[in-house]
Amino acid sequence: MNLELLESFGQNFPEESDGYLDCISGNAICCKFNRWGSLLAAGCNDGRVVIFDFITRGIAKVITAHVQPVSSLSWSRNGRKLLTASNDSTVAMWNVLTGDMISRYRFPALVTYVQFRPRDEKCFLVCTMKSAAVLVDSNTGNHRAIPSDDEAGPDLNVVAVFDRRGQYVLTGNGKGKIAVFDADTLECVTYFRQPSNHPVKTLTIARRGQHFVTNSGDRVIRVYDLREVLLRAKNSTMEPVQKLQDMVNKTSWKTCCMSGDGDYICAGSAKSHALYIWEKNSGSLVKILHGTKGEMLLDVQWHPCRPLICSVSNGIVSVWAQSHVENWSAFAPDFKELDENVKYEERESEFDLEDEDRSVELNQETKAEDEEVDVVNAKPPLVFCSSDEEDEVVDSLNRDEGPLLYLPTAPEIEAPEETPYVALPAEFAHAQTENKPPLSSSSTGEPRKHKPKTFDVDVQLPPGSQLLLRPPVRAVADQSDSDLRMPRHPKADGPRRNRGELFPKQMYEESRDMKRERRRAAGSLNEIDLTSQRGALPGFCNVRSKLVSKG
Repeated sequence: MNLELLESFGQNFPEESDGYLDCISGNAICCKFNRWGSLLAAGCNDGRVVIFDFITRGIAKVITAHVQPVSSLSWSRNGRKLLTASNDSTVAMWNVLTGDMISRYRFPALVTYVQFRPRDEKCFLVCTMKSAAVLVDSNTGNHRAIPSDDEAGPDLNVVAVFDRRGQYVLTGNGKGKIAVFDADTLECVTYFRQPSNHPVKTLTIARRGQHFVTNSGDRVIRVYDLREVLLRAKNSTMEPVQKLQDMVNKTSWKTCCMSGDGDYICAGSAKSHALYIWEKNSGSLVKILHGTKGEMLLDVQWHPCRPLICSVSNGIVSVWAQSHVENWSAFAPDFKELDENVKYEERESEFDLEDEDRSVELNQETKAEDEEVDVVNAKPPLVFCSSDEEDEVVDSLNRDEGPLLYLPTAPEIEAPEETPYVALPAEFAHAQTENKPPLSSSSTGEPRKHKPKTFDVDVQLPPGSQLLLRPPVRAVADQSDSDLRMPRHPKADGPRRNRGELFPKQMYEESRDMKRERRRAAGSLNEIDLTSQRGALPGFCNVRSKLVSKG
């Protein structure tokens, strides 16, 4: 579909439901589009990340990322890396093409939000509960905390986000204060306070333009211009460009987002599955989209370049799009509608390059020169290019660098036929065994897997806040991911343990053998086999019992 030929006039917002996306393996709780809108990542409550091909609406890849629900997602600029944050206090970076983990970062508090720096994938922003936002270097694991210079003391209920170019970091605290920091030096450029001192719940940056949106606790959505904010003095009160709210029902908002062109703002209700769409310039409410009654909205994302919205509710991703209207006026009036296939009879010299039987005219018009169409060199579409840079161009589909638009898929064969083995002559077989190099991961066709790096990020926590936070997941650094098991149920065996703890494989095998001996001594069962399968729900273990008659 050519995005440059989409209608630029008229209603550029969704009007009706256009189906849904089911994660199958779990319930979706958050979602995120890549830069081009060709792939959609959905985080599930069982720790999996499902990547959808948004063109075909099918599942392209499933990544088992965490053992606790996924709380936030972020794509890199080229679409080759994916950041996932979970309630197990960890952040993981993944290779989207291979599905391998690149690195893992542990935090002492729950991670609520992660975001790649827009033009530097080596740095990302992390917001945790009851601590300041930090910038983390993905290569070394070093972090820098964003300072808080509040007069009444540090406020730890902070939300932060990068601007669209990654030059500044915008933060909002629980007292209605919005600050702008330089992303390189972390110096406070300016800050202002909203007219009301209600806490800032979310911050949203427009993909085009210099506007950003705040969702505050007073149930009002405010739109600001970043250029005007940078010109204001510190500690000033600034009026928003636009104020949006539900004047009738006084609805509180769960989250909000902006359209790809920045002309519309969508907000999701915190008490029902309802989406409110406003026009930014006029502030008028143009559409209300109602989902299934009784469902609670969790997340809302607007497509980067199409009038399409994805909302997460009740474990599925609902898609909202424009109503399809057929435009029959685009066809020529002399066209005929065919009820069945008709054989076309070619006229004489209809498809000939030069008509030999035609009589030569004296005043014959000169033939127009054919325009050469370049089908070799690819040009970046202007829809995705920024005004201040030239985008990358893919020279080959086999490149390891550059933008990743789609994920390659292989057909699933239910009953593959066995390839007959043809024996080679003895002299050829002997020559091949002598000159054949040792097999490696690259020669066998499988990608070479490397051990992911694990970094511990020590974020400073206020005194007494450790009792309010869930303890982080503990894992053994010397063991691979295959030696770690899902959290066991407290009643599975032995004394009660922490449900958020991972058990090494050796400890799991010992506890299983001890329980088997106790059951045999009791005489109730002769043999019990406990197996932990991958893909089970977190916190539970599949139990298989086998009774064997005595004697």
